[in-house]
Amino acid sequence: MSYPPDPRQAAFAGRRTDGTAIQRPLSPHLQAYNMLEMSSGMSIAHRATGIAWSAGMVFLVWWLVALASGPSAFAQVQWFLSSFLGLLMLFGLTVVAWFKTLAGVRHLVWDAGYGYSLPVMVRSGQAVLIGTAVLTMLTWVLALMVWR
Repeated sequence: MSYPPDPRQAAFAGRRTDGTAIQRPLSPHLQAYNMLEMSSGMSIAHRATGIAWSAGMVFLVWWLVALASGPSAFAQVQWFLSSFLGLLMLFGLTVVAWFKTLAGVRHLVWDAGYGYSLPVMVRSGQAVLIGTAVLTMLTWVLALMVWR
């Protein structure tokens, strides 16, 4: 029994510039990547923190709208942000902000054409992770010193 052709195959058919037919390769799925490798892990983390940063901006907008709405609305937002859950969320957003900033600088260096060798790429990834931890802790130590 013959099966009808898979319609998805049409998307992978193409032609070279000389007109000969070729099959385009399928993009590998997540199973093809080792999540513990620096390149894959940092790439996935950069995308995930972008999503977290976008979600965190909802709270910034909430805070700004409450600030413009008056003292009672602002007090409610401040109550939430000073609760355990709010502080945990703010700590997470601080991690996300520093990670996105440092990973963005890493990408700018790559855009300039530097840092593509594997040892340099691993060291720059480690620097982003260490820098994120150090700068997050420094931010919170300074914030708690001013807040208290």
